Amino acid sequence: MNLGVHAPIAGGLLEAVARARRLGCTTMQIFSRSPRGGPAPALVEETVSRFDAQRRAAGIEPLAVHAPYIMNLASPVPAMWTQSAALYGEEVQRAARLGAQYLVTHVGSHRGEGEDAGLARVAKAVTGALERAAATMILLENTAGAGQGLGCQFEHLAEIRARVGAPARVGVCLDTAHLFAAGYPIHTAEGLDETIAQFDRLVGLPHLRLIHLNDSNAPFASRVDRHWHIGQGHMGLDAFRRIVTHPRLREVPFILETPKDTEADDRRNLSTVRRLVRGARQRSVCAV
Repeated sequence: MNLGVHAPIAGGLLEAVARARRLGCTTMQIFSRSPRGGPAPALVEETVSRFDAQRRAAGIEPLAVHAPYIMNLASPVPAMWTQSAALYGEEVQRAARLGAQYLVTHVGSHRGEGEDAGLARVAKAVTGALERAAATMILLENTAGAGQGLGCQFEHLAEIRARVGAPARVGVCLDTAHLFAAGYPIHTAEGLDETIAQFDRLVGLPHLRLIHLNDSNAPFASRVDRHWHIGQGHMGLDAFRRIVTHPRLREVPFILETPKDTEADDRRNLSTVRRLVRGARQRSVCAV
């Protein structure tokens, strides 16, 4: 199983990769800058080279960079859209410099102008960003469905991919807490199978490149985005046992974005997931 965490960059890039190594991660995600705004720190060549070398030496692949939250690629306000598209183009270049395989992207809100217009603006921004960095794939992330946000339906993700200039360079990252909150019943065995089949039909499983593994502190179909510790939220341990051992998800990397006050929080959630996988393997051996 390819499992990792979103590693904070507060202590710098080298501390982020060191944390991932201490936790035994085989994949990881970072921000390249503060997700809430402000000037982006310079990517110093020596630090970037050491980060890349240490990550590769630890066998941490793939690396995902998460785009900042402050962008709205679906905005109907011309100045906001232009600013967001420019920031996004800069961010895909930063991700490429860091050696990231993926740039995870929230698609934004249409702000009342309608889904079709919003999806078209997202596709235009993504197409422009792809022209600025060839090495990094963009991953569209599903959302919980609050307000006028896009991405809460598989149809939204499929439509954006269909409209971009280079769809082969655009994949999907599915967040389990967002799926649950948006009304996809992945907390039941039948619902998980149905959700995977629906995604395959509308988007295509080969385009699923990453899963954000999070429990939800908000109820099913609430459209509220509240990540929580694995097995301690409304989804429960049985749901995660089925998700992390599902045969159709076996090759997809999993990254935890569970709450963290200290490194110990990540360690506990990783241990829970690893225990679920080991238990399933042991039951499989006993059955044989």
